[in-house]
Amino acid sequence: MTTPMADLFIIGGGINGCGIARDATGRGLSVVLAEQNDLASATSSASTKLFHGGLRYLEYFEFRLVREALEERETLLVAMPHISWPMRFVLPYHPDMRFEGDTPTGRLMSTVMPWMRGRRPAWLIRLGLFLYDTLGGRKILPATRTLTLKTDPAGAPLQLRFAHAYEYSDCWIEDAKLVSLNARDAAEKGALILTRTRVTSATRTGDHWTVTTTGPQGNQTHHARALVNAGGPWVEDIIRNVARINSSEGVRLVRGSHIVTRKLYDHDRCYFFQGTDGRIIFAIPYEQDFTLIGTTDKDHQSAPSDATCTDEERDYLLTFASQYFAKPVTRADVVWTYSGVRPLYNDGAKSATAATRDYVLSLDTNGAPLLNVFGGKITTYRRLAESALEKLSPFFPNARAPWTARAPLPGGNFPVDGAPRLLADLKRAHPYLSDYHAARLIRAYGAEAMVLLGNATSAADLGHDFGATLSEVEVRWLMTHEFARAAADIVWRRTKLGLRLTQEQIATLDAYMIAAQGSAAQDTAHSPAAE
Repeated sequence: MTTPMADLFIIGGGINGCGIARDATGRGLSVVLAEQNDLASATSSASTKLFHGGLRYLEYFEFRLVREALEERETLLVAMPHISWPMRFVLPYHPDMRFEGDTPTGRLMSTVMPWMRGRRPAWLIRLGLFLYDTLGGRKILPATRTLTLKTDPAGAPLQLRFAHAYEYSDCWIEDAKLVSLNARDAAEKGALILTRTRVTSATRTGDHWTVTTTGPQGNQTHHARALVNAGGPWVEDIIRNVARINSSEGVRLVRGSHIVTRKLYDHDRCYFFQGTDGRIIFAIPYEQDFTLIGTTDKDHQSAPSDATCTDEERDYLLTFASQYFAKPVTRADVVWTYSGVRPLYNDGAKSATAATRDYVLSLDTNGAPLLNVFGGKITTYRRLAESALEKLSPFFPNARAPWTARAPLPGGNFPVDGAPRLLADLKRAHPYLSDYHAARLIRAYGAEAMVLLGNATSAADLGHDFGATLSEVEVRWLMTHEFARAAADIVWRRTKLGLRLTQEQIATLDAYMIAAQGSAAQDTAHSPAAE
């Protein structure tokens, strides 16, 4: 089967691919996107779940990257206040804090203050936080303040040796949900989103690309005026083995692993910890009843799909966190682990941690244009998409102007501080919902939570209960609007209810979704439109 000529064919359904698809369709371009698995099934669902400037990147003098990310925090917060919200981070200070390895700041301090022997002075941390507060033109988020941990509740879970801390702002983001909502918005604007569809070849044919795919729709041939390679960890493989182009550019695969533990403390703030090796990790309240700890930075040598949190990485994170918490964090506390591979642009850095987190957009114009997307971070995905369209603009002179800044994602059309009011309205209209259930729906669907529940007047009206507040109505919504096709798509990406559901409940959900898709396909096959 051959499809009509499109302006862009995008390979990769992670945040970069879906962000570019949304931006491009909003400018009037026709777009086809193919993802070999589920949306956000690799790197984009394995982040630390933060919109942040990257405080530690200041030590590498990556000021442009940090400034852009800081500016984006509030831009994105306004556009998606249901899946992103402000959080405060507590950075405990102690005199033995050290620089990590051979950073530019560490080298500078060793030259001008050799007697410090690699230690971080408090004034330097405060200077970094001052820059963090001011570089991005902060308007919504509160500024840094100093805490006395002996009296502040944030000190209660920590060891007594920590007396002072700094508290600063960053933002949470539901990472995989961000991807599916970008894809949904793109689809509603006209993009064709093909999940579980693998690109088998991409060939320049005159002034356009001929792309072949295989997936649920069978084998298809697509034509597009430009090709965007947003394959994430597979970007280099796509260049060499799908487009069959020789290139010296490549990626450095860096594995970031996380552990999720039982809830380690009662307040709603996060911790920014620095270890004796100079690295940092976060400890973040997670899904109301858990704590998220991460991340590691390890060069990854095997296939991206093989990324798992090793026992060594798990124990490293446990030991790291236990240097701060009064009660040691043990293996018995761990309820889940996950790991993802960051496809960083290979800039020749000595260590995985030192490799740049900035993105690189490489345009190949030796025939029909090919844009390869290297690196990037979730916070700057929208700016990356704008930059990608700017790179491609000479080939699409009739494309409209940039438009995505503060443009709401589906469900996000309410004020930054409007979630409590939405929650109250939802509870009033649907009093049968538990507090947890109502809050979860608002954080997942925002202003659309009311639409999802429709005219239901009781829990029974929501259909089958799959457990942990997941109803048939919600499952149908996710299948219809957010491209969910299997249980894992819902319980580990669109939500994190896999932390609360049993394996038997997940299997029941999977069977239901398979049957529902089969029924839908049969209905389509016998519909007048299909005939």
